[in-house]
Amino acid sequence: MAERPKSTIIPNLKAESKAKVAQYAAQRYGVVVDVFMKTTQTRANKQIQQRFLKILWDDRQTPSDHAQMRICHESDLEALREQYTAGIGG
Repeated sequence: MAERPKSTIIPNLKAESKAKVAQYAAQRYGVVVDVFMKTTQTRANKQIQQRFLKILWDDRQTPSDHAQMRICHESDLEALREQYTAGIGG
């Protein structure tokens, strides 16, 4: 699995914030080790069930939780990257 493409260019960002963003800019790949439902609260104070994935990233030793919508299969990554780039005017 891979993370969906994400913005690496944020206009008018302070220098100290750029360093924080840079550490999350690299593309990550990993393996799904669990799928679970998590209750989250919306802005309208409604509770909804969302599917989350527990992913063991290649560069980590412990898995982390991620919303399913932020993850894609590696084989879909290039097409998603092209869509994303076109969507932001690239």
